[in-house]
Amino acid sequence: MMNSKEISSLVQRIKQNIGRVIVGRNDIIDVILTSVICGGHVLIEDVPGTGKTMLARALAKSIGGDFKRVQFTPDLLPSDLTGINYYNQKLSEFTFRQGPVFTNILLGDEINRATPRTQSAMLEAMEERQVSIEGSTYVLDKPFLVLATQNPVENQGTFPLPEAQLDRFFVKVNMGYPTLEEGKTILKRFIKDNPIEEIGEVCTKQEIVEAGRSCSSIFASDEIIEYILNIVNKTLVHSSVVLGVSPRGSIALLKACQCYAAVKGREYVTPEDVKFMVPYVLAHRMIIKDSLRLKSVSPQSVLNEILNTVDVPIEKWD
Repeated sequence: MMNSKEISSLVQRIKQNIGRVIVGRNDIIDVILTSVICGGHVLIEDVPGTGKTMLARALAKSIGGDFKRVQFTPDLLPSDLTGINYYNQKLSEFTFRQGPVFTNILLGDEINRATPRTQSAMLEAMEERQVSIEGSTYVLDKPFLVLATQNPVENQGTFPLPEAQLDRFFVKVNMGYPTLEEGKTILKRFIKDNPIEEIGEVCTKQEIVEAGRSCSSIFASDEIIEYILNIVNKTLVHSSVVLGVSPRGSIALLKACQCYAAVKGREYVTPEDVKFMVPYVLAHRMIIKDSLRLKSVSPQSVLNEILNTVDVPIEKWD
């Protein structure tokens, strides 16, 4: 078992390695690494050119696991992901050829360009960590993480992710544009070579698995658990919300807070951990009324309103 200091040190090594490629975005990287340690999948959504794919590649190279990339397109078939049974003439029998889902880190680029049928093929792998093909079940290696990117700007030739699949993503993050100073650093860094080619492994995949197991021992008091449940229950009765957060979302938020506390080197969860993780874990699990979405009411704004109304537990957390 690893303690919180060891987990925090592990995360700092990975962050420093990613920082050789990605400029800024410290909070976003913390969220993604929290999800990776939890064993959760990440949906990165933003406009083209903001570093989504570069971040995924840098993370995969940093943790030293097997890495595969799939460019999602409308003609991508489910078997292109999971694999197929083909007739091997040399052996005179059918042989299973594994698809790209059999890896540790799967980068799904522009996942919303695939058809719903192909997207649904990911559900079993993402939730159960296994693939069923023609009556046979194949267990995926640990860790297995999907880092999916999504372009929210272009609507032509895209298929919005179904709610069932959105719920399988542990967190959803947005990269955002760099500041002027960050942009200057990016230009200087990429003026000669691509730094992604120079970074290497800074930890093993077994360390990631061990860190995830250890996070379950991070202490969350009854007050913190009630605080999480009060926030989630508010999403179920809020006047702007059609579909609130499910129990899966409550569990995900608690696990995320435990891992985030460990990332920060603590053995206990604080209300600040909950407030920080709420937008990333819960926003994509909610559906806002159509009439209000046209008025720019977003899940984030509803969650901010809920956080301002739910009583925060008071205790000497330090």
